[in-house]
Amino acid sequence: MNVAAAPYDDPAMVHAKSGYAVHENPARYEPSPPRLLDQVRAALRARHYRPRTEATYLAWIRRFILFHKKRHPSEMGEAEINAFLTHLAVEGGVSASTQTQALSAILFLYRHVLDREIGELGNLVRARRPKRLPIVMSRDEVRAVLAKLDGYTWLAASLMYGAGLRLSECLCLRVQEVDFERGEITVRDGKGGKDRLTMLPESVKMRLRDHLREVLEIHEQDRLDGWGRVDLPEALARKYPNASSEWRWQWVFPQRGRWKNRNSHQEGRHHIDASIIQKTFKVAVDKAGLSKRATCHTLRHSFATHLIEDGYDIRTVQELLGHTDVRTTMVYTHVLNRGGRGVRSPADKL
Repeated sequence: MNVAAAPYDDPAMVHAKSGYAVHENPARYEPSPPRLLDQVRAALRARHYRPRTEATYLAWIRRFILFHKKRHPSEMGEAEINAFLTHLAVEGGVSASTQTQALSAILFLYRHVLDREIGELGNLVRARRPKRLPIVMSRDEVRAVLAKLDGYTWLAASLMYGAGLRLSECLCLRVQEVDFERGEITVRDGKGGKDRLTMLPESVKMRLRDHLREVLEIHEQDRLDGWGRVDLPEALARKYPNASSEWRWQWVFPQRGRWKNRNSHQEGRHHIDASIIQKTFKVAVDKAGLSKRATCHTLRHSFATHLIEDGYDIRTVQELLGHTDVRTTMVYTHVLNRGGRGVRSPADKL
């Protein structure tokens, strides 16, 4: 007696029953390629771009696609890029740096994801880059603002002014990057992915030692609780599995509460959030009665200006700041507290 084969004995029907599309050849089932933004994200991480840069580039690429009615970038070229950037400058009124940032994101997409070079952009309307001088505080103003701070906020602000650190560089300091014996601070992976050395101010050494003793007590308690780990740069966590709990890798400015990974249930500490220092510094500026719009970055501008005032060579200041081009450092020669580039006003001779 002939027995009909069960419908699920047919390979095509088996795949249909499992929820896959039915094809004549089951071998043709292949995973769909990753989405465009996922490809961009992977390309950025492979080149060790910072998380903030990754988020910014993805946002600009998304805006570029939406501006052109969700057309795929592979179908577009120089004309569409030109139209988007011109729109940003003319209709959006963005600054020159913002327009350049958008262009960098789009060029990254075409070069490293779509493997395509972009040619001349033609009559691109560029946003006008204003020539602005940095805001600088006098020494008395710096002293007045620091007097309104205490604890770790005073310490962070003193390091930004005394060592010329950016806020992110200050908060990302790890214990092993502070050398008390040599009086040096090593800035790792600064702007542009560069390392540099700068001084550790004598005036903060004692309070920094006391601060680190408190941080060590917190770290030891975390380890007793079974935690005490921090994020490590790049692939070091896989290469050295136990390094994340070592004292040398801990943050100089750890946050108060521990973060918790919902998947692994691991707990650890990140460094203090930048917004906490920024808000506290703004309050201190207001209490000190400054009329200037001073921010945490103003401390770095003041560091450079005061060094030049003290007669230090411009190349030395350039190296301490980590500037690639000395012309970037030269801007501080225009804001020296000497009035009119050192020229004495004739009114002062009356």
